[in-house]
Amino acid sequence: MTRQFDVVVEKDSDGYFVASVPALPGCHTQAKSLDDLMERVREAIALCLEVQGDVQDDLDFVGVQRVTVNARPPFPPSAARISFRHSDVVVLRR
Repeated sequence: MTRQFDVVVEKDSDGYFVASVPALPGCHTQAKSLDDLMERVREAIALCLEVQGDVQDDLDFVGVQRVTVNARPPFPPSAARISFRHSDVVVLRR
């Protein structure tokens, strides 16, 4: 049986192509070239299907949208103090 899956391909800061398959949670792979990536993603999909069983792909690919947000700068080292409580919850205080 032949199946089709949408694959999201990105390029990381080290120059590797990274593929993710949204319909198969945890199904990812990477390679230096797109040709190698496509071969590896086919292998990854086959393995994910073998482990997870047949999945119902209820997602229809619509598109990709780049979104810009204002990110807060990290706390300067002198402005943040980390304290621990008996419940092992980390609380950051300014």
